Amino acid sequence: MKNKIKVFRAMHDLTQEQLAEKLDVSRQTIIAIESNRYLPSLGLAFKIANLFKVKVEDVFVNGN
Repeated sequence: MKNKIKVFRAMHDLTQEQLAEKLDVSRQTIIAIESNRYLPSLGLAFKIANLFKVKVEDVFVNGN
């Protein structure tokens, strides 16, 4: 599952560190999610979507 976190992060002018702080996770977690090495829990996925004020489907896309 691919994601657009890096895109939304750039749109909101957030660094990985700032996003990690807002989500109460480590910067390493953000790096792993952005590079598709880690799939966040459903709770974290909704937290990310809510932070960017979009639907989960807008952030996480099912694709190759």
